[in-house]
Amino acid sequence: MLALRPSKTLQTTTRKMSKRHPIAALAAFVPRLFLGLFLGLLPGLLLAGPVAAQAIERISDHQAWSAFRYKEDGETVCYMASTPKQAEGDYTSRGDVFAIVTHRPASNRIGEVSINAGYTYKTESAVRLKIGSKNWDLFTNGASAWAPTAVDDKAIVKSMRAGSSMTVKGTSSRGTLTTDTYSLLGFSKALGAINKACGL
Repeated sequence: MLALRPSKTLQTTTRKMSKRHPIAALAAFVPRLFLGLFLGLLPGLLLAGPVAAQAIERISDHQAWSAFRYKEDGETVCYMASTPKQAEGDYTSRGDVFAIVTHRPASNRIGEVSINAGYTYKTESAVRLKIGSKNWDLFTNGASAWAPTAVDDKAIVKSMRAGSSMTVKGTSSRGTLTTDTYSLLGFSKALGAINKACGL
């Protein structure tokens, strides 16, 4: 099951929020990314808490990006994912790293941008995403980072379509700085594939 960006309506239930990104603390209420799901390698039925997600269908591959689709509580979820072409940082081991764009049309969540770091982010730290001369700060919780709003998602996806590479800089809970560089080759075609798969 893909982690959702938290809803602002839940802000009053949190005890502590990031000053820079007020909704960052809400991510604690969201299931974490299930890494095997992104690669579509797990057959059969995936269960994440009370929510059942059906087997992942790998739709197509487009250079650096791959497109997928699955059903969750009867809702079609389409997403595209990529791994870094270069990962830098002073670490000895690290989990799986992904950049993801997700559609949940039944929930009116389109083009939601997220990052899975392969490590736990430093508490309340921001992740800097850069494409060309444009920069965005993503809020973090656990091993995941999200664009703050749907407006940011739209701007980032637009730049991803036009760009050739993207860098993502984050800080682990141990203070380790990492820089991941993603190729954007094939991004537009993969986006077209998930748009079609989700009827957009």
